[in-house]
Amino acid sequence: PKTTRDMALVHLLFDLGLRRGETVALDLGDVDLKAGILSILGKGRKERETLTLPGPTVAALEAWITARGSQDGPLFGNFDRAGKGQRLTGRSLARILDKIGDAVGLKVRPHGLRHAAITEALDKTNGNVRAVQRFSRHRDSRTLQFYDDNRQDLGGEVARLVAGSV
Repeated sequence: PKTTRDMALVHLLFDLGLRRGETVALDLGDVDLKAGILSILGKGRKERETLTLPGPTVAALEAWITARGSQDGPLFGNFDRAGKGQRLTGRSLARILDKIGDAVGLKVRPHGLRHAAITEALDKTNGNVRAVQRFSRHRDSRTLQFYDDNRQDLGGEVARLVAGSV
């Protein structure tokens, strides 16, 4: 069950670009697998937003909910002895990702997965900032410029131009 939970967490963080707080705040009632939607309370928002779940995310959540059981409450809970069954915290989520990263020789952080998802979204949409702003739920599209600049390595391109002029 732990591996199934962790797979569902990674899918939510990457496939939907969810923030750590959005992820750990989810309750079972926020998921509608038949409709393929998820209801979240986004950062700084007062009203819930409905997000469409991609197929791989639905499959990961189905597997997790089957293992978890259908009782109401937090979607993701702890497995450790001290907090078994309690809502997973943001710090616990970071620890889970640390262990996953260690297993494959990478540093994996909740915001790192979000950042990777947004960068991947920019790549897959050929830099469609409007679509990716909707995906990432950033209020200010200027925030996406940082992701796009990193994706395109604009600073490196300018450095190569400058260095070639000497």
